[in-house]
Amino acid sequence: MSYFDKHVFICCNQRAAGEDCCNKHGSSELLGYMKDRVKALGLAGDGKIRINKAGCLGRCDDGPVMVVYPQETWYTFVDREDIDEIIDEHMVAGRVVERLKI
Repeated sequence: MSYFDKHVFICCNQRAAGEDCCNKHGSSELLGYMKDRVKALGLAGDGKIRINKAGCLGRCDDGPVMVVYPQETWYTFVDREDIDEIIDEHMVAGRVVERLKI
């Protein structure tokens, strides 16, 4: 049994200049936005949702990426609207966001 209902890992890996990576696509900023929004909605905490920064998740070609456990659902995202949709649909309603799933 998982300690959190949902545990989200967002890749914020930064590679050397010239190499593509999730952080070059704004993943660190969007991680902060997701953490703040989950807290504001009262969804964060023990037994609820945890948002964590991760190093390279090995899916750079799909980036930026996140993975949600225990469902093992992988998403790509590009902006706050994508993050909002993942929160509203997956975190709150329990439905996978198919258009962002990888």
